[in-house]
Amino acid sequence: MSERLSLGLPAGLSHDPADPDPWAALALDRSLPFDPQAKLALIRDQSSRCRQFLLPLVRPFARLWIIVAQLVHIVSPRWPHAPRLLHRSIAFGMRHFLSRDANLLILRHFHLGAQILRFISDNATPGFHPPLAPMTPRVIEDVVDDLFLNHDLNIYNFLIGLNEELERRGDAVRRIDRIDYSAIRDTVALDPLPDGRFNLVDLQTAIELYTPAYAMLLTDRDFWRASNSLQLDETIGLYVARITGEEKHLAMINNRHPLVPFSTLGAGFRLVLHGLSTEVLHGFLRELKAKAADASATAPQPVQTIDGPEPRLQ
Repeated sequence: MSERLSLGLPAGLSHDPADPDPWAALALDRSLPFDPQAKLALIRDQSSRCRQFLLPLVRPFARLWIIVAQLVHIVSPRWPHAPRLLHRSIAFGMRHFLSRDANLLILRHFHLGAQILRFISDNATPGFHPPLAPMTPRVIEDVVDDLFLNHDLNIYNFLIGLNEELERRGDAVRRIDRIDYSAIRDTVALDPLPDGRFNLVDLQTAIELYTPAYAMLLTDRDFWRASNSLQLDETIGLYVARITGEEKHLAMINNRHPLVPFSTLGAGFRLVLHGLSTEVLHGFLRELKAKAADASATAPQPVQTIDGPEPRLQ
């Protein structure tokens, strides 16, 4: 048997040259600007036995229920409409069944999304910020206040408010020389998350389970809007590219432009891609912020002169 080599990999991962672990390769890979803690949580979550064995069983039934929900909404597009029940159900599942890594990635996502939107408005419309619902959950109980629904509404309200202000100013989202990175934070503050014996469900399985509930307990318009908002990743990415003059991060946007919406049946999988795109974009901005700080620290300081007559040469 080939000798297993220790490469400083996360716990539970090792490298056997005769049987390399795909997750070990991804753990060592540095091609994406990704927060190390979040990346480790995602790898643990995606390589879990729950995702390996439960997700393939859950996915076909979940998508079947999305079809059922859409048939119901053909007959009754505005009923049922129970966002509070939806969010209480989601919070209950997060508290009792989702893994600590899945909960961390979910709550962290709202913080990152809010920071990215604030970054865009700080630089595209200084002094003006579209009024948005706060997106800084610290505990699972914060989900109950329609957090997921408000997250979707924030994105659309942001785009409408931002572009109305740009039109009022006769301006556009464009590259600027002195970029304000104050909205981008290096850490996300969360309270301790549950880690009990039943907290085993991975992020992707949870999303596949939550999506049919989202489809059934919201109106047809709410669900379609939420599903299509995932493709706004490309719109947000393009705004950031215009401001920074950098486009490398656009290669990692997989949801494509919302002018050509995908079927809502794949909303669960695209929601996971949405989370990945947000992490990468935020990591990219953190890298640019660090480079700007380094450049400022190493820039030569202007020479101070004392006013008065120039000295005469002797």
